[in-house]
Amino acid sequence: MPQYDLTNKIAQHLDRHMIFPLLEFLSSRRIYDEKTILSKKLELLNDTNMVDFAVDCYRNLYSDDDIPEHLIEKRKLIVNELVELRDSVSPFIDLFEREDVKKLLETDRDHTVILDHLRNNYSEYNPDETIPILYRFAKFQYECGGYEKTSSILDAYRILVPGNDKHIGDCMWGKLSSDILTQNWEQSLSNLIQLREWIDKSDKDGFLSSLQILQQRCWLIHWGLYVYFHHPKGREQLIDLFFSHGESYLNAVQTTCPHILRYITAAAIISKRRKNIMKDLVKIIQQESYNYRDPITELVECLYVNFDFDGAQVKLRECDQVLANDFFLAGFHDEFIENARLFSFETFCRIHQCITIKMLAEKLNMTNEEAEKWIVDLIRNARLDAKIDSKLGHVVFGAQAISPYQQIIEKTRNLTMRVNAVSLAIDKKMRNVDNLGNWNKTTSE
Repeated sequence: MPQYDLTNKIAQHLDRHMIFPLLEFLSSRRIYDEKTILSKKLELLNDTNMVDFAVDCYRNLYSDDDIPEHLIEKRKLIVNELVELRDSVSPFIDLFEREDVKKLLETDRDHTVILDHLRNNYSEYNPDETIPILYRFAKFQYECGGYEKTSSILDAYRILVPGNDKHIGDCMWGKLSSDILTQNWEQSLSNLIQLREWIDKSDKDGFLSSLQILQQRCWLIHWGLYVYFHHPKGREQLIDLFFSHGESYLNAVQTTCPHILRYITAAAIISKRRKNIMKDLVKIIQQESYNYRDPITELVECLYVNFDFDGAQVKLRECDQVLANDFFLAGFHDEFIENARLFSFETFCRIHQCITIKMLAEKLNMTNEEAEKWIVDLIRNARLDAKIDSKLGHVVFGAQAISPYQQIIEKTRNLTMRVNAVSLAIDKKMRNVDNLGNWNKTTSE
């Protein structure tokens, strides 16, 4: 279903190295012509140091042609520069394997203490000269596709520089990308949280402009998709990002990338915490429906806005294809369909006290036997308050009363988010007032 493929929109916000897994997935699904995908790979590889990969793509694309001379020459230059950089920094990196340095790193992460220790005990190495080369080496390794090596080098670099180093932002992004591409999901989640905190702090301190902050948040959302749909707790983290950390990330989605609503909606359906956020999510889906729609968001509209259960079943069948051809959601196909059926069923129960198993089977796109077994399992697992009348073939539902405790949670759960938003707005206004006062004072002097 090419009309629902988001690869082009997502790729605009990714580092070029992170696009290759998406292209490999599209190739396996045969959504596009293979030559088109190979051409795109070759185009992306032109600005990297992965010459061997580029040669393989060229051979597959132009099997009858000789390898271009410029690729052969480029490979020689890259190998020479890589050897030169590695020789410059390898002895310095090896210092981190010495026992005294290891013990120091375990007890003290202050970069000044570590640098003083290196200067006093290993005077043959000059950190002031080597640290800039270390950054260049990490970037060069990354462009060569050495992601694991890049991650370890950037770890060393961050230990040796202060928190306000000019490359600290690039270093954090490079670390996240490297760990994602090596599928180190635990470390990637940690990197993602650190980056979010750094972006929020930069916004609060005025370190970056409003446009830069918006761009950084947009990158974080898109790069984070790899983590959110691979880490075991990723779906919960995605929901927290948009519904527990203020409105800044939701604003970024509505401003620059409404297609991310697909993944927020999918996470809400897959996650066990969906009931806590569905009301807010439905409002956002309705607000952005003129700007972005797909079967996943339309499924929620059918159930929560229109109560169109026949339309919901049509959308669920379309979702089946969308999920199978989406890189991030393909692994959750069965889980999504199962939860969406339950989702539809729960909504249907709210407006009915008694329904026939035959009608239920039609609404859930199941046979009568499958529907009855499915309901029995829900009742057995205490997920449904209902009884089955086998003689009449009816399902009779119990009361769906909401407890006072749940009502209090619904009323108060967004207070913290709103208070934080007001606090940030006041801080920004106070800074503007202070800046205006300082400017007036300077002008009068």
